[in-house]
Amino acid sequence: MAVLEILVYPDPRLRNIAAPVVHVDDDIKTLVDDMAQTMYQAPGIGLAATQVNVAKRVIVIDMSKDQSELQVFINPRIIERDGSQETEEGCLSVPDVFAPVQRAESIVVRALNRDGEQFELHADGLLSVCIQHEIDHLDGKVFVDYLSRLKQERIRKRLQKHAKRAVHPAPEAVTL
Repeated sequence: MAVLEILVYPDPRLRNIAAPVVHVDDDIKTLVDDMAQTMYQAPGIGLAATQVNVAKRVIVIDMSKDQSELQVFINPRIIERDGSQETEEGCLSVPDVFAPVQRAESIVVRALNRDGEQFELHADGLLSVCIQHEIDHLDGKVFVDYLSRLKQERIRKRLQKHAKRAVHPAPEAVTL
């Protein structure tokens, strides 16, 4: 397993739309394993393949405290939505930014599991939010797209400034 690089907003590759997985083969299973390891190390509770620059419709989610309940969604599609909820969201691709986003309260999602078997899952609360958030990534959306243009611009500038500092850190002070 490998830890993959997570793209950071406003990286334009986050706008790539993921293609459906045609066959769940060993390459897809390796991708799932690598994504899970990347998510756990970050640490996060969800990760979409597009966040690691792989344009495939693959999501991993684990909301357990001990990282023991990995859920895999290949070619996920929401087939039912109900209600509405506003929750504070964050994202591994938008570090240290949290904002309220309106989403469906409950959903039914149809997907393939790690073995390529189709399943349906009814999700509500945080799991519902997480699935919707990650499917947005597969569709080239980032949660900040739900915010005002002004807030998006502030976030973009702040993250670009942070990235420049990481590439060109300030010189360390030298005591003479």
